[in-house]
Order: sequence, then C-alpha cells, then structure tokens
Amino acid sequence: MRYNNKIGILFNLIYILLFSTSLNAAEGVPSAAGSWFSILPPLLTIAVALAIKRVIPALFLGIWVGAWVINDFGLSGLWAGLLDTFQVYVANALSNPDHTAIVLFSMMVGGMVGIITRNGGMQGIVNHIVDWADSARHACMATAALGVAIFFDDYTNTLVVGNTMRPVTDSMRVSRAKLAYIVDSTAAPVACIAVVTTWIGYEIGLIGDSLSQMEGLHIEAYLLFLNTIPYSFYPIMAIVFVFLVAYTGRDFGPMLESELRASKYGSVDPDFKIDKKQESAGISAVDGKPHRAFNAYIPVLVMIVGVVAGLYVTGRQATAGIVDPSLKDIIGNADSYKALMWASLCSMMSAAVLSVSQRILDLEEVVNAWFDGLSSMLMAMIILIMAWSLSEITGTLQTAQFLTTVLGDAIPTFMMPTIVFVLAAIAAFATGSSWGAMGILFPLVMPLTWAVMSAQGQVGPEHMHILYSSISAILAGAVWGDHCSPISDTTILSSLASGCDHIEHVRTQMPYAITVGAAAVLFGSLLTALGPPWWLGMSIGIAVLWLILRFYGKPSYTEQTN
Repeated sequence: MRYNNKIGILFNLIYILLFSTSLNAAEGVPSAAGSWFSILPPLLTIAVALAIKRVIPALFLGIWVGAWVINDFGLSGLWAGLLDTFQVYVANALSNPDHTAIVLFSMMVGGMVGIITRNGGMQGIVNHIVDWADSARHACMATAALGVAIFFDDYTNTLVVGNTMRPVTDSMRVSRAKLAYIVDSTAAPVACIAVVTTWIGYEIGLIGDSLSQMEGLHIEAYLLFLNTIPYSFYPIMAIVFVFLVAYTGRDFGPMLESELRASKYGSVDPDFKIDKKQESAGISAVDGKPHRAFNAYIPVLVMIVGVVAGLYVTGRQATAGIVDPSLKDIIGNADSYKALMWASLCSMMSAAVLSVSQRILDLEEVVNAWFDGLSSMLMAMIILIMAWSLSEITGTLQTAQFLTTVLGDAIPTFMMPTIVFVLAAIAAFATGSSWGAMGILFPLVMPLTWAVMSAQGQVGPEHMHILYSSISAILAGAVWGDHCSPISDTTILSSLASGCDHIEHVRTQMPYAITVGAAAVLFGSLLTALGPPWWLGMSIGIAVLWLILRFYGKPSYTEQTN
C-alpha cells in the first residue's frame, strides 16, 4: 500500500512539473493549454503523415490526441477524447456557417466543372488551341497555354490537357516526359493562385478559420488571400519557366536526354514501359454533340463576375453607414462567403441551362454530370473538415501562444516565409498531397506568424508582407512538394494522361522544380522578407531562371528539326 502511495505521489509530481509552464488560464481552459503538450497534436499529425504517407489518418489521430489532452489525459480521457473527436470537433466544424458556405461553394464549383466537361465546352476550348500547334515549339506553347486556360481545377486540367495534346506532341516528336512536365507544372500552380478555382474554397476556409485565432487582425479571408497572390513566387515562376522552356526549346539534365531520345526514336521511348491505357478516368464529353467553347467560357465568366458583384453588394451593405466609402472599404467589409456561394450557384445553373437549352444534355444527364463533378471534391472536403477540427483543438490548447512564448524572440520574422516553405515542401513531398500539407500547416503557421510579428512589434502595414509571404509560402511549398513527390496524385495523373513512364516523369521534372524552387526561395521568400518589393524579387528570380536556361540549357534536336 505504501509502495502504491509512493508511485501515486511520483506521478502527481511529474504531472505538476509537466504542466507548470501552463498559462494562467481562465476557468474552462484545459490545464495543458499553453504547455508543451499543446504542440503535441499538430506535431503528431505531421510526423504520422510523413511516416505513413496518408493525411486523413494522421489528421484523425492528431484530433484524437488533442481531445485526449483537453480531457487531461487519463484512461477515461482517452475514451472521451475519441468520442469528442467526432461528436464535438467534427460537428463544430460542420456547424460553423462560414465552413458550411465553403463546403457548398466547393461542391457547386466541382459540379459546374463536371457539367462543362460533359457538355463539350471544355473540349471546345481545347480545339481552339490545338489548331495552332503546327511545330514542336508551337505544340509545347499550345500545351502550356491550354494548361493556363483550364485554370479552375487541377485534376480536370491534367486529364484534359494530357490526353488531348498527346497525339499533337507525339506527331512533333516532343517527348512524353516534356508533355508530362508541362501538364503537371501548369495544373496546381495555376489552380492555387487563380481567383476562382476548386482550390479557392479550400484555401479561404483554412485562412478564415486561422484568422479567428489571430487577435488584432481584422480582414476578410478572401481579401487576405488576394493580397498573398503577388508573393506566390514558386507557382508564378514555375508557370513562367514552363513557357520559357517551351518557347526556347532549351533543356538540361534528364529532360534534355529524354528530348534527344524522342528525336531519335519518336515520343514513345522503347526503353520504358508506357501505360497503354489511353483513356484516363474522368468525365468525357458526350458523343455526337458539338463542342462549343462558349459553353465553358460563359459559366466561368458568370462565376468571376458573380464573385466581384457579390463582394461589392455585400460590401455596400456593410458600409451603408459610411459616407462615400472607398472601394477598399467596400471590399474590405464584404462578405466573401456569401459572394462565393452566390457566384458558384449562378455559374452552375448557367452551365445547366446552356446544356439543356442546346439539347446537348437532358436534365437527367445534367444532374449526373453535376454529381460526378461534385464527387471529385469529397475527399478534399473531408480533409478540410478535419483540418478545421484540428484548428479548433490547437486554438483551445493555445498552441500558437505557447510557441510564441518559446520562439517569439528567437525566430527573425524575415525567416518565417522561408521556414514555412521548407516545412510545407517536406510535408507535401512525403505525403504526396498538397492539400493535406495545407490542411496540417495553415492552422499552425498563420497564428504563429502573426504572434511572432506581434512579439517583435511588427504588425504595422509596412510589415504585412511577412504575413502575406508566409501564407503564400504554405501554398507554394505544398505545390513544390507535390511536383517532386512520386506518390503525388497529380504527378501520377500527369504521367497517365500523358502516356509517360511515371518514374521518368519524376526524374525529368525534379531538376526543373528544384531550380525554380531555389530561385523562388532565394529571390522571392527570403529577399522580399528583408524589405524589397515583391515585383523586384519576382523579376530577379525570373531573370535568373532565364539565364540558367540560356547558358546551361541546350537546344533539343526536336526544336532544331522543326
């Protein structure tokens, strides 16, 4: 009995010591809040995601452990934490009206993409661009242009561009590896920074949820996202580099070897096993119906105009008491969630009306196409909901406040964007999921960056570029890791849609991604964090990439022959 008492006293002492660093919390705040245990859920999530290369189980485990910590550990707390994972935190994530708006918006955009793909509108855009591809240079440029034109969804972009342009590039002796690179490097980079895409709802949802934990910062999530776009150095430089490679016909490293083989053997290299499945999974245009580009252009235009109009209308309503409000005041006070929902609904309905009125699809076919497009968003929405749940856990445990106490004066603010880029790149590379990396890091990085800026007295307008750059670094690092990871879904889809050996695609694309990534970090994230404007860093980075291609790259035989 005395032995058991000693053991009990020992455990009590350990418990007191472990939680002695806790912040002075009000009643109702967990005893572990603000202690070392507060960083356990996000760290465990990252570690498990890297180890098993699966995001959803990692997020679930992070939420469970976080709920266990909130229930003050213990055996009963372990069981209660498991039940709270679903009953409290996932339910709270879904009951939030802003979260619900993001889910509905994303579903509607996915449904709209499904309809305009099925009614032939997407193929109509493709046909306009393909007619120009009469040489190797033009074929590569047309592929890149098509990749930018189909900006609203990366999966649709990859499947449509790869399958459509493969016969064209084959006829011009452009290697399948080059095609896969162009397809892959214009899919996610375009989708993550375009103002209206299937990504935007996911990104706005994560940004908006993180904003709720950042005291003293009052800005609309959508407006904050727009401010980060100029600092998206890797996505923008990656797109520019694709066009530089396509236009100059210069390559280096394994890509040059692949182009030389294509010139000798044709696009299908006999040294590699090519997946003969020419029809990739996905929605295809209905047979026997005209492919009219305006069936895609109009719904997309309706969405863009709808977002702008919705922001203006809701902003005017919010500033009704202000005399002569400026446009900045109007947009700054707008309700982006309402605007996105209105725009996505109108866009989807316009696509449906165009399909039915021209008798391309009947009502049942429209509904089926809408559902097929909507279904493609389900996995992303599951990740997003779980990321929201983890965000609530870290907020309750005051993770950002604890990290600020420990690291607030230790990390120079100008290093935050670079550190964030590296973390996001590692997470996305190991898991093969850019969305998973964003879901894990957004709830942690945004509050931490703002708290570090606050601790060092750098929250004025002249320092906001640090926050913008750190947010964009999450997106950029996630896309970079996605490009380099052999287990990435978009990398695999790019290989399949282009008919390229998968390992050959990864081997030839990685040197280009590393080159662009290095330029983006050195001349973008790091340089601009020291004070120079974003356009200067972007210009220097692009100039350096051109010089590398000009003096290190060599003309491929493909371009010399055509």
